[in-house]
Amino acid sequence: MLRLDTGMIRSLPLEISNPDHFTVTLELVPGREAFGRTVDTVMSIARDAFSDGRVSAVSITDNPGGNPSLSPDVLGYNIFEIGMDVIVHFTCRDSNRVGMESRALQLAMMGMKNILALNGDYSGKGFGGQGAPVFDLDSVQLQMLLGLLSERINAAGDPDGFFTGCAVSPFKSKEGECYAQYAKLWRKAASGAQFVITQLGYDARKFRELIQVEKAMGLNLPTLGSVYVLTPKVARIINSGNVPGAVVTDPLLKRIEKEWQDKAEGRRASIERAARLAAVLKGLGYAGIHIGGIHRRYDMVGRILDRFAEIEGQWRDFLPDFDFPQPGGFYACAPKSEDSNGACRFGKKPPDIGRLERLRYWLLRKTHDMFFNSEHPLAPTYRRMFEPVDRTAAGEFVMSLLEDIPKRIMLGCRRCGDCAIQHVGFLCPESQCAKHCRNGACGGSRDGRCEVYPERPCVWDRAYNRMAGDNTSRELMEGCVPPRMWELNKTSSWLNFYMQRDHQGPDNELAQRCRASGSCLLRP
Repeated sequence: MLRLDTGMIRSLPLEISNPDHFTVTLELVPGREAFGRTVDTVMSIARDAFSDGRVSAVSITDNPGGNPSLSPDVLGYNIFEIGMDVIVHFTCRDSNRVGMESRALQLAMMGMKNILALNGDYSGKGFGGQGAPVFDLDSVQLQMLLGLLSERINAAGDPDGFFTGCAVSPFKSKEGECYAQYAKLWRKAASGAQFVITQLGYDARKFRELIQVEKAMGLNLPTLGSVYVLTPKVARIINSGNVPGAVVTDPLLKRIEKEWQDKAEGRRASIERAARLAAVLKGLGYAGIHIGGIHRRYDMVGRILDRFAEIEGQWRDFLPDFDFPQPGGFYACAPKSEDSNGACRFGKKPPDIGRLERLRYWLLRKTHDMFFNSEHPLAPTYRRMFEPVDRTAAGEFVMSLLEDIPKRIMLGCRRCGDCAIQHVGFLCPESQCAKHCRNGACGGSRDGRCEVYPERPCVWDRAYNRMAGDNTSRELMEGCVPPRMWELNKTSSWLNFYMQRDHQGPDNELAQRCRASGSCLLRP
């Protein structure tokens, strides 16, 4: 363990893994300045958090909202030198896999190995306009990358690899969105995630549901619930849908606006709400809390933690304070008052997706099972048939005519050469997911609509709706999908499949690693 002049550095892995310790982490948001008041404020909050002794680590966001800000790596290192442990947010938005691996190696060399692996918000505006979104990997594949790097670090003689966490957004209103979040959480855990941080919401039943679903899946990951100090300005932004994955309902917004008619009363109410939510989360079985919304001084955190210590035993009394469901929102788990086990189930009433949608799904699935299933009895025969085609330019041209036209019409195919439609309910993640996620939904959908293009349904919500009617939704939790193979771009995905060049090949190490993690215990 690193020893500094200020003493022994705090250790998030040790504290969050201790079942007798209720972990507190604090989220800090860098500004766009390299020096000045914003940086000074963040450093001052971090110093006060370290002096207080109740905060296990501070987390540093990575270009929140997709807009440029000071790197969490350099700011985090300055905080790390104080003796405060740091969680670096690591998004997939701005770098390809080469740049991400290089950044991870840099963080390891700097000693900052606590990583929150995220897809990241969609690209915002920077120099000259909107930045180009990358999303070369998704957050599950980033977990795989960090796991492999940890093995290399260990082999080089360092016993401490990366300590990686993930995010989950349990505050979804549609069944498909909920299932997609939990399915992706399973894949994150299967890929190596060691702790979980929730998105922000104020629905105690949803907070309880996450713990119930984790148990039903057989997961035992320390989970931190998000606690935010809400002001009317922030509450309005979240209520309008401008913070992907976070939820503040209309009734809660009205209550906050009323509280803040007197600013002193508003601050007092915000601190009390945060302390009560912390008590509820501890009572529900969370391993800790992740505090956000602290932008000026640390003293508000101290007041929240002081009040939490006074009231934590009364947590059941505070459950009604967090009864802000979304209108018509879906719940997978029965309330404990109705079902002693709080049983969790999906797919009780498969959604009616329409005849055309059912027909497309049926046709594509049958075609896949017949011609693109490596376990089909005729698979070796197909491969022998296509071997001579694969060796000629004319064969490639014929295949492009046979393959590209129907796939473009039915799927919006972009000829990635490494097809993944079978993992997404036979929908294309390249053309129909703004972040090109191959392992599950990002956290930003709202009412079943895409975070980036709200006029579109989320492709993962569509995938679940298709698969639930066919009783195949469990496939969304089986294994993990390796990254797209860019070396196959603009080639025939059919030939690549038959010649075992794509990600489905039997020798793909990443797919094997995830399959080896076991099976999810949650049943639809």
